Amino acid sequence: MAIGVKSRERSLSGRHRYGSGDGRRSALLSVLVAIALSTLAWQAMGQASPAISGNPSATDYSIVGTGWLGRTLGLKDEWGIKLGGLWLADTNLVAAGGTVPGGWTNNQALFIGLNIDADKLVDWKGASFGFQFLQFNGGETNEQAGSVAGYNSIVGLPPLNRTELLEAWYLQQMKKDVLSMRIGRVVPSYDFGNVLRPVALADVNQNIPAVSGLLWSPVFVNASMIGAMMGYYNPANGVTVNFTPTKSFYVNVGFYDGNRARGIQTGLNAPMFNGYWFNIGEIGVNYLLGEGNHPGQFGIGLWRQTGVLSFKNITEDGTGGFYLFGSQRAAQRVNPGVPNSSISVFYQLGTNASQTLPMTQYYGAGITGFGLIGSRESDSMGMGVGLSKLQPNIFQRQYELMFQAYYQAHLFATTFLQPTVTYIPTPGASPNLPGTLATTLRLTVLF
Repeated sequence: MAIGVKSRERSLSGRHRYGSGDGRRSALLSVLVAIALSTLAWQAMGQASPAISGNPSATDYSIVGTGWLGRTLGLKDEWGIKLGGLWLADTNLVAAGGTVPGGWTNNQALFIGLNIDADKLVDWKGASFGFQFLQFNGGETNEQAGSVAGYNSIVGLPPLNRTELLEAWYLQQMKKDVLSMRIGRVVPSYDFGNVLRPVALADVNQNIPAVSGLLWSPVFVNASMIGAMMGYYNPANGVTVNFTPTKSFYVNVGFYDGNRARGIQTGLNAPMFNGYWFNIGEIGVNYLLGEGNHPGQFGIGLWRQTGVLSFKNITEDGTGGFYLFGSQRAAQRVNPGVPNSSISVFYQLGTNASQTLPMTQYYGAGITGFGLIGSRESDSMGMGVGLSKLQPNIFQRQYELMFQAYYQAHLFATTFLQPTVTYIPTPGASPNLPGTLATTLRLTVLF
């Protein structure tokens, strides 16, 4: 997702796939509810929330949305309690090809986040608590397109109707803005491999908002880690350490219950700690490049999954890999009315040594334009390409290639509407599938 929002990794009844009257009424009702919510939010706030820091150690990821919900309920910022939310709703159509030509699905995900700053509330120095609730209802969106990597990241593995506690953690800063530790139920993809992370600098005119609005899964979690890495909507239980010796350099380390790699839906189950561990480390930098001081960021990480993993008659004792990512502002238009009018690019790479994970390598890149049309400073547009090397022990096709393009329009208040087109010339689900052309209309509401 773009606009600095956290996002993520199917069903309503099967009739939604083919466009029954009930499905159409459900989609229309979703749009009307979203418009009503965002109108109220606009009356209360007047503008959307600013971008967050590009440095994960200096960023509090627990509060989704804008905090309008808490303020409306009477919570005051000086109390240190923030309550906000994010609602996503989309309709998807397989226009051509895929496993279900002409099939369509509706998805919705509601996130409610609560953050408690214990320092403000009870004078507990450096302590905070975060909780996040998720309600998800969706359809077999990626299956209908024959996509293995996932052209729509809002949908993951079954069950496709979920009510779960996505986050519940305690964070303690040992040294303010330098060293912190988060313990509990977390979403590691916020801290590791996050190419979408905004870059925020002292000069706000140099900021890069969330680097892309692409919807596919590999832009949120490198495809080479899909199946092992936890995230939306299968969080991790464990410990995350963030070290930021300077504002431009960070080191992140995480140790988590690794049962996700053996097919356990961690979002719906309690932690196990039975010998399966997922360990990951990442270092990264923010920087300015060239005479124009164009901001950029770069990160590289290593991960290791322990325990015996299997697929059919193939087993392996643990696996691991590495990844890297980066983004760079390529050009900035001189426009006093739209200070962030600019173009940025991003890139991703990842590989693993696994014999059982669905993808062994991933290469991705994209370009994004911010505020390029008139005075519409909150609009963005972009395109991307992603190439996933498929596991030969599982799939007959060697690669899945995806192209995606979108325009994210700021409607009003904190509401965004994003039409997206995806073309998958080589769907990985079957070697006999023709190329897939799919469309998505995504509504995003922060409150």
